[in-house]
Amino acid sequence: MIRYSLCCDSAHEFEGWFSESADFERQKATGFLTCPVCGSAEISKVLMAPSVSTARHKETMQALAISSAQKQAVVKLKEAIQEIRANSEDVGARFSEEARKIHYGEAEARGIIGQASPVEVKSMLEEGIEIAPLPVLPDDAN
Repeated sequence: MIRYSLCCDSAHEFEGWFSESADFERQKATGFLTCPVCGSAEISKVLMAPSVSTARHKETMQALAISSAQKQAVVKLKEAIQEIRANSEDVGARFSEEARKIHYGEAEARGIIGQASPVEVKSMLEEGIEIAPLPVLPDDAN
Protein backbone atom coordinates (compact mmCIF):
# COMPACT_ATOMS: atom_id res chain seq x y z
CA MET A 1 0.00 0.00 0.00
CA ILE A 2 1.11 3.53 -0.77
CA ARG A 3 0.20 6.42 1.53
CA TYR A 4 -0.05 9.92 0.09
CA SER A 5 -0.53 13.21 1.89
CA LEU A 6 -3.30 14.95 -0.02
CA CYS A 7 -4.80 18.43 -0.14
CA CYS A 8 -7.98 19.81 -1.70
CA ASP A 9 -8.39 23.17 -3.41
CA SER A 10 -9.69 24.57 -0.08
CA ALA A 11 -6.38 23.62 1.61
CA HIS A 12 -7.83 20.76 3.70
CA GLU A 13 -5.08 18.20 4.25
CA PHE A 14 -5.71 14.46 4.64
CA GLU A 15 -4.16 11.08 3.81
CA GLY A 16 -5.07 8.52 1.20
CA TRP A 17 -4.01 4.90 0.88
CA PHE A 18 -3.68 3.30 -2.56
CA SER A 19 -2.66 -0.16 -3.74
CA GLU A 20 -0.44 1.41 -6.42
CA SER A 21 0.39 4.90 -7.70
CA ALA A 22 -1.99 4.58 -10.66
CA ASP A 23 -4.91 4.12 -8.21
CA PHE A 24 -4.59 7.76 -7.11
CA GLU A 25 -4.86 9.01 -10.70
CA ARG A 26 -7.72 6.63 -11.53
CA GLN A 27 -9.74 7.58 -8.43
CA LYS A 28 -9.10 11.28 -9.04
CA ALA A 29 -10.16 11.00 -12.71
CA THR A 30 -13.40 9.18 -11.86
CA GLY A 31 -14.33 11.61 -9.07
CA PHE A 32 -14.15 8.80 -6.49
CA LEU A 33 -11.47 10.68 -4.53
CA THR A 34 -12.93 13.62 -2.62
CA CYS A 35 -12.00 15.73 0.38
CA PRO A 36 -13.45 14.25 3.58
CA VAL A 37 -13.98 17.76 4.97
CA CYS A 38 -15.63 19.69 2.12
CA GLY A 39 -16.28 17.06 -0.57
CA SER A 40 -14.15 18.79 -3.22
CA ALA A 41 -12.88 16.55 -6.02
CA GLU A 42 -9.95 18.90 -6.76
CA ILE A 43 -7.29 16.86 -4.96
CA SER A 44 -3.52 16.99 -5.26
CA LYS A 45 -0.59 15.25 -3.61
CA VAL A 46 1.54 17.25 -1.19
CA LEU A 47 5.17 16.78 -0.32
CA MET A 48 5.70 14.34 2.52
CA ALA A 49 8.72 12.87 4.26
CA PRO A 50 9.32 9.20 3.55
CA SER A 51 8.67 6.78 6.36
CA VAL A 52 11.88 4.95 7.17
CA SER A 53 11.68 1.93 9.44
CA THR A 54 14.49 1.40 11.87
CA ALA A 55 14.98 -1.35 14.43
CA ARG A 56 14.46 1.17 17.23
CA HIS A 57 11.09 2.30 15.86
CA LYS A 58 9.66 -1.07 14.87
CA GLU A 59 8.07 -1.55 18.27
CA THR A 60 6.43 1.87 18.41
CA MET A 61 3.01 2.48 16.93
CA GLN A 62 1.92 5.57 15.11
CA ALA A 63 -0.65 7.63 16.95
CA LEU A 64 -2.87 10.45 15.82
CA ALA A 65 -4.06 13.15 18.18
CA ILE A 66 -7.52 14.07 16.95
CA SER A 67 -9.77 16.99 17.74
CA SER A 68 -13.31 16.63 19.03
CA ALA A 69 -14.65 17.40 15.52
CA GLN A 70 -12.49 14.61 14.11
CA LYS A 71 -13.69 12.26 16.86
CA GLN A 72 -17.30 13.04 15.89
CA ALA A 73 -16.47 12.37 12.24
CA VAL A 74 -15.00 8.98 13.19
CA VAL A 75 -18.14 8.17 15.22
CA LYS A 76 -20.33 9.07 12.22
CA LEU A 77 -18.13 7.01 9.92
CA LYS A 78 -18.41 4.02 12.28
CA GLU A 79 -22.20 4.41 12.30
CA ALA A 80 -22.26 4.50 8.49
CA ILE A 81 -20.11 1.38 8.30
CA GLN A 82 -22.41 -0.41 10.77
CA GLU A 83 -25.44 0.55 8.65
CA ILE A 84 -23.75 -0.69 5.48
CA ARG A 85 -22.89 -4.00 7.17
CA ALA A 86 -26.43 -4.37 8.56
CA ASN A 87 -27.99 -3.80 5.13
CA SER A 88 -25.58 -5.87 3.03
CA GLU A 89 -25.06 -9.55 2.40
CA ASP A 90 -21.58 -10.73 3.38
CA VAL A 91 -20.48 -12.93 0.48
CA GLY A 92 -16.91 -13.33 1.79
CA ALA A 93 -14.35 -14.51 -0.76
CA ARG A 94 -17.06 -14.71 -3.45
CA PHE A 95 -17.24 -10.89 -3.60
CA SER A 96 -15.74 -10.51 -7.09
CA GLU A 97 -17.95 -13.25 -8.52
CA GLU A 98 -21.13 -11.86 -6.95
CA ALA A 99 -20.30 -8.25 -7.87
CA ARG A 100 -19.86 -9.28 -11.51
CA LYS A 101 -23.14 -11.22 -11.50
CA ILE A 102 -24.97 -8.18 -10.14
CA HIS A 103 -23.23 -5.83 -12.58
CA TYR A 104 -24.08 -7.96 -15.61
CA GLY A 105 -27.68 -8.61 -14.49
CA GLU A 106 -27.13 -12.30 -13.72
CA ALA A 107 -28.10 -11.86 -10.05
CA GLU A 108 -30.51 -9.69 -8.09
CA ALA A 109 -29.22 -6.18 -7.42
CA ARG A 110 -28.40 -5.91 -3.72
CA GLY A 111 -25.76 -4.56 -1.39
CA ILE A 112 -22.90 -6.96 -0.80
CA ILE A 113 -19.69 -6.89 1.19
CA GLY A 114 -16.76 -9.28 1.13
CA GLN A 115 -13.08 -9.65 0.34
CA ALA A 116 -11.22 -9.13 -2.92
CA SER A 117 -7.54 -9.07 -3.77
CA PRO A 118 -5.97 -5.90 -5.20
CA VAL A 119 -5.80 -7.64 -8.59
CA GLU A 120 -9.54 -8.48 -8.45
CA VAL A 121 -10.39 -4.92 -7.37
CA LYS A 122 -8.40 -3.46 -10.25
CA SER A 123 -10.08 -5.83 -12.72
CA MET A 124 -13.57 -4.96 -11.46
CA LEU A 125 -12.88 -1.22 -11.65
CA GLU A 126 -11.60 -1.63 -15.22
CA GLU A 127 -14.88 -3.42 -16.06
CA GLY A 128 -16.82 -0.45 -14.73
CA ILE A 129 -18.13 -2.25 -11.65
CA GLU A 130 -18.77 0.32 -8.93
CA ILE A 131 -17.14 -0.84 -5.69
CA ALA A 132 -15.66 0.94 -2.70
CA PRO A 133 -13.42 -0.14 0.15
CA LEU A 134 -15.07 -0.48 3.55
CA PRO A 135 -12.62 0.94 6.11
CA VAL A 136 -11.79 -0.89 9.30
CA LEU A 137 -11.48 1.59 12.15
CA PRO A 138 -9.96 1.01 15.58
CA ASP A 139 -12.44 0.39 18.39
CA ASP A 140 -10.88 3.02 20.64
CA ALA A 141 -11.21 5.95 18.18
CA ASN A 142 -14.42 7.31 19.70
